[in-house]
Amino acid sequence: MTRPDPLTSPGTSAQRTLWGGVAFSLLFTGLIWLLGGRLNDTPLLPDTGAAWYYWQLPEPSIVTRLSAWVPYLLHQTVIWALIYAAQKQRPQYTGGLHRFNVLALLANAFFIVLHLVQTHVFYDGLAQDVSVFSSQASVVLLLVMVLLMESRRRGLFFGRQAGVPDSAIRVVKHYHGYVFAWAIIYTFWFHPMVSTPGHLVGFIYMFLLMLQGSLFFTRAHLNRAWTTTLEVLVLVLVLAHGALVAYMQGNGMWPMFAFGFGAIFVVTQMHGLGWPRWAKAVTAALYLGLVTLVYSGRGWGKVNEVIRIPVIEYLSVFVLVGLIAGGQWIGRKWRPREARNA
Repeated sequence: MTRPDPLTSPGTSAQRTLWGGVAFSLLFTGLIWLLGGRLNDTPLLPDTGAAWYYWQLPEPSIVTRLSAWVPYLLHQTVIWALIYAAQKQRPQYTGGLHRFNVLALLANAFFIVLHLVQTHVFYDGLAQDVSVFSSQASVVLLLVMVLLMESRRRGLFFGRQAGVPDSAIRVVKHYHGYVFAWAIIYTFWFHPMVSTPGHLVGFIYMFLLMLQGSLFFTRAHLNRAWTTTLEVLVLVLVLAHGALVAYMQGNGMWPMFAFGFGAIFVVTQMHGLGWPRWAKAVTAALYLGLVTLVYSGRGWGKVNEVIRIPVIEYLSVFVLVGLIAGGQWIGRKWRPREARNA
């Protein structure tokens, strides 16, 4: 049973806070852009390919490394502690802010400002010590968990269910706050706050996700228009950033990003938007028309690029379901006999 939360502040609208947070995200991204010129003279090593992260110091020191790792660990610990404290209270979803919402908003704002200062003093992020693929994997995990959590509402394939057990969805819903907080905060501290177009796009989205994460147990956190915007926006931003970077680098991989993430939208996401059938049909037809247009000139032997990203995403959903089911089976086997028979 849900207990009322005496820490709720009904006079503070979570919806107004949401709009204020969006304004903060836009303004702070503008500040990163304005200050970015100060970092242009930072010496960097030549780019050596996809496995190399370009924006890191050639000769890092223990101080530059600690300047990123210490605040990252503090940031991560504070947000996890607030999520844990909130779940223990089991508060109601309200239109106002709980005390832990206020603390989460302040903590995220503090660490956002701190990261900007840290970048301009020490430059390096976590990328100096971890693989560039770890940051990408954290974002993929976030996307996969969203696909799984939303599968009851909109299905997984063209509005249809995919036999995902309710127990797996319950586990993901219960623990998603911790995983999302890790994926967002880890990715946030992975990068220095430089002002390339790709970084600016990434940071503004990180800010919006931190804002969403700070509003847990409020009705704004569940606002369907807001959450759908965030979910679609992540694909739009990843699509635009990945396709643009691939196009500018001249490696010819931009269709994989553009049509791969576009396929996820057509197959899954648009079926949760409440669109009529004709709108879905028109969207699917436009998508197939663009694929035909591009690959009639690119060569149909390369059309497998279209399915690479969707295959990874959807297979990852079922891998995650399998891991959860395996963990639950092991948990049942290791429980005391008395607990199993209770």
